[in-house]
Amino acid sequence: MWDMATMAFKRENSMTSSRRNSGGSGSWMSIVVIMLLLVLAPAGYFFGSGMYTSIDVNDLSTSISKQDVDWRAKLAFQHIRSLFSKRVIDVIKASTDDLGPLSLDSFRKNNLSASWKFTEQDHVINSTSSPAEITEGTRKWTPTGKLEKILDGHSQSVDTPEKLARRKLRDKRRENRAADLVKNDNNVIIKLENAAIERSKSVDSAVLGKYSIWRKENDNENIDTTIRLVRDQMIMARVYMSIATMKNKTQLAHELQSQLKESQRALGDATADADLNHSVAEKIKAMGQLLSKAKEQLYDCKLVTGKLRAMLQSADEQVRSLKKQSMFLSQIAAKTIPNGIHCLSMRLTIDYYLLPLEKRVFPRRENLENPDLYHYALFSDNVLAASVVVNSTIKNAKEPEKHVFHLVSDKLNFGAMNMWFLLNPPGKATIHVENVDEFKWLNSSYCPVLRQLESAAMKEYYFKSDHQTTGSSNLKYRNPKYLSMLNHLRFYLPQVYPKLNKILFLDDDIVVQKDLTGLWKVDLNGKVNGAVETCGESFHRFDKYLNFSNPHIARNFDPNACGWAYGMNMFDLDVWKKKDITGIYHKWQNMNEDRVLWKLGTLPPGLMTFYGLTHPLDKSWHVLGLGYNPSIDKKDIEKAAVIHYNGNMKPWLELAMTKYRSYWVKYIKFDHPYVRGCKLGE
Repeated sequence: MWDMATMAFKRENSMTSSRRNSGGSGSWMSIVVIMLLLVLAPAGYFFGSGMYTSIDVNDLSTSISKQDVDWRAKLAFQHIRSLFSKRVIDVIKASTDDLGPLSLDSFRKNNLSASWKFTEQDHVINSTSSPAEITEGTRKWTPTGKLEKILDGHSQSVDTPEKLARRKLRDKRRENRAADLVKNDNNVIIKLENAAIERSKSVDSAVLGKYSIWRKENDNENIDTTIRLVRDQMIMARVYMSIATMKNKTQLAHELQSQLKESQRALGDATADADLNHSVAEKIKAMGQLLSKAKEQLYDCKLVTGKLRAMLQSADEQVRSLKKQSMFLSQIAAKTIPNGIHCLSMRLTIDYYLLPLEKRVFPRRENLENPDLYHYALFSDNVLAASVVVNSTIKNAKEPEKHVFHLVSDKLNFGAMNMWFLLNPPGKATIHVENVDEFKWLNSSYCPVLRQLESAAMKEYYFKSDHQTTGSSNLKYRNPKYLSMLNHLRFYLPQVYPKLNKILFLDDDIVVQKDLTGLWKVDLNGKVNGAVETCGESFHRFDKYLNFSNPHIARNFDPNACGWAYGMNMFDLDVWKKKDITGIYHKWQNMNEDRVLWKLGTLPPGLMTFYGLTHPLDKSWHVLGLGYNPSIDKKDIEKAAVIHYNGNMKPWLELAMTKYRSYWVKYIKFDHPYVRGCKLGE
């Protein structure tokens, strides 16, 4: 451009000389032209530089062809074109469209380490500033007028109102997304904690203890701090008293013992701070002063640590002993019959045998062998429990007249069972009671388990007073119910009911909540037993019940096979006879005479006998665990057709879980004279 000005100047000189020759009238015009060129040339240069900085990358080639930029710009553009593909350049263009061309301000805000420091922060361009404010700020900050103009034009091209609005929207969306993620994480954690807290609330404290880290009361670290402080002081007092005795500090040992008794009296039976006496604060202060004195005279880290460790071991042994004792007592409680039920059985038995023979007969005996009706098998020596099973089934049945109940009891409770159902017939349903001791075919020569129960070894196992168990878990297998043939009669259903083709077996610790006739429509697919499976991950699989170290078990069964439950089982008696299920049971029972294949009980031999012959039923038919599991979902209980109180906490015992007992007691006739007379209240 400077060359163009020089050429113009020369042309003007030649024109001036000619004009001089003509008279010199145009000399003032040449001066004006020169002044204009001198002013416009620098302005055009700076204006062109400012425009160039705002050119898009895609328009860079066109701009270079149209303007005579210097050779450095051409060389830089060629290098850019050789380094980046068109796709990369397009991405750069898209990002610059969103964020604006690169600026010193954005670079210093986003791309530098936190350790970098800047001066003149007051003049930093704010993304929310107006163009006029940006211009004023850059004028104050830039050192030269040339840089001022460049930044002024650059900032005006970046921070248009539309781009500022888009940037604010992007930032707001990012903040909202981050807040949503944090909120979702917090919600998940809160839900998990609340679920755990609810589960801990449902745990019966009488069974599993009162302490749980998930309990709400343990969220407060300051709860019952006074009681904890007193107990801690008592522990340290015992430690120092032992050390004082060992070091012949008799006076200090006596003081500690005396103060320990005072603290024990102040604590008493209190389990919460609210139960403490007002004088406990004085006892705490006195004990604290005495412990400080003992610490000054006796403290030895090694000795104190050793004493505390010894106390911990002693407490651990005591806890183990109490656990074993508790388990033994719970087994005893589970075996016993409450006084009220015993009273009911005795009164009913007396009145039954006072009846004339003609009044001891149940009606509708012709239905007992009708295969077109719904037949139930119930073996029990508990009158009250059997009445709940029958009552709950009939009340929830759609066609009660089509239901037939086959009850079997022992000779001790046979009269009571008959008398109860003679006085309380199940509506239009049919019922019949039999005595297991009158089954003459069920003898020790035919039944292996009966022969084993009569053996000297079995009697010693059950009745010898100094019998030593190998572990507390063996206590459950020493239950007298295993001595009763009522428990083993389930393996002889075709012999007991030879003219029936299907029968539903029910335990006496269940409650029926829905009509069960749908079970007769279930296709067992050629299997013998229809039952609900109980395995969940590693629980209740075959290896829990059988001894897989024995080669007979290891060769014939899968340790991971899924277990199933007795309590509600649909048996196809026709297939039973074809498969000779009773013969399979006898085979395994004979091999287990020394209890080397499984311990006592009927479920292990049932799993073996019906191995590969069990059809799984939907879990909603039969919900188990109400006799031991305090955390069963209430929805599962309410949806179940049958609920089962399997476990030691039977609903007729005092140790039953109160939260489940209501499902059972609502089928008891508490206004019945016999029930009132034996004080069987709710």
